[in-house]
Amino acid sequence: MTLTTDRRRHDREILALAVPAFGALVAEPLFLMADSAIVGHLGTAQLAGVGVASAALTTATGVFVFLAYATTAAVARRIGAGDRRAAIQQGIDGIWLALALSAGVVALTLLLAPQVADALGASPTAAPYAVTYLRISALGIPAILMVMAATGVLRGLQDTRTPLYVAVAGFAANLGLNAGLVYGAGLGVAGSAWGTVIAQTGMAAVYVFVVVRGARREQASLRPDAAGIRASARAGGPLMVRTLSLRAVLMIATAVAAGLGDDEIAAHQIAMTVFLFIAFALDAIAIAGQAIIGRYLGAGDVPGTRAATRRMIEWGIGSGVLLGLLVVVARPLYVPLFTPDPAVQHQLNTVLLLLALCQPVSGLVYVLDGVLMGAGDGPFLAWAMLGTLVVFAPAALAVPASGAGLAGLWWAMNLFMLVRGGFLAWRARGGRWLVTGAVRS
Repeated sequence: MTLTTDRRRHDREILALAVPAFGALVAEPLFLMADSAIVGHLGTAQLAGVGVASAALTTATGVFVFLAYATTAAVARRIGAGDRRAAIQQGIDGIWLALALSAGVVALTLLLAPQVADALGASPTAAPYAVTYLRISALGIPAILMVMAATGVLRGLQDTRTPLYVAVAGFAANLGLNAGLVYGAGLGVAGSAWGTVIAQTGMAAVYVFVVVRGARREQASLRPDAAGIRASARAGGPLMVRTLSLRAVLMIATAVAAGLGDDEIAAHQIAMTVFLFIAFALDAIAIAGQAIIGRYLGAGDVPGTRAATRRMIEWGIGSGVLLGLLVVVARPLYVPLFTPDPAVQHQLNTVLLLLALCQPVSGLVYVLDGVLMGAGDGPFLAWAMLGTLVVFAPAALAVPASGAGLAGLWWAMNLFMLVRGGFLAWRARGGRWLVTGAVRS
């Protein structure tokens, strides 16, 4: 096989997985955007309440994203080893783990909703709406976690199209239900929460149907297996540490920006919106990496793993360069859409240049993160993110005293990406992550 043919084969694999994955990733935040758009017409207090509740729910469920990541890697390994029945069984164990975890999260959310709203700074007028939205939305948490795990199953099976279709259908259902229940039925904020819960439950039901159908076809057991669930939890634990460390970075950055002034926090929040949207594009390649690398290692193909990794790195860095250029060139078009304030625009234009500067590194980081996840190298990813947090935190916290302003904070954000990239590149150059076989021992 020639080098050109090999590259084209990898390109087809990456695009076939990454493009639908990007669509599904973009569809997910549209749930909250739809809720905000519809509730915003009820009043400022209602919108503020839903905003607080959404932040709490995103945090409470986001820490369990390992249900998707760990399941993708484990299922892909089994597929690479040629054991589809065991792959689906592994995925079913992940779904049972999601159900078990959701029980505790639901109970805590129902019990502590008023305290959570207060801790997140909800005003006396917004707090009742936040509590209402939180307590109703808590009923959808099992569906959210099941969707994460089931998405991981399908990605591991090299299928990112079904998650895209389900995400788009779920968004459409959510939009219709919210409009009907909020205005048609006159339920207000409660109607928005119920609409989202129903849509999320419907999505989970579709995923369960798809997985159960696959299990029956392969004669895999649907009953919970204690050993399998424990194995899923062990694989996911380090990734949870990684996710919590990443969220700590974002929280520190937001807290520092808030202390710099109103113009600075406004510009920072807009820049973070751009940052996170770019992350969706780069994360789509990472998701492809999880599925592809897991499959190659399951098949015992180390040369294929290395070749696929090199090609995905090229894709990641190239995408980062293009996205960085787009951020800079398109500033006159999108900055005024976010804010008409000249002071905020001035801050934002500087920050966006710094953000764009680091996108090639970001492309490398996201790809290698996905590659090592696909390899099941969770413990290293946890330590690497903790180490990066140790470097970032003092650099960011020193910004107010240094007088470097918001630009200084975003230099610290770039330092975060550089250090993270250094850790991941060092690991990828070595061979300790290249553990082959149907199960990573």
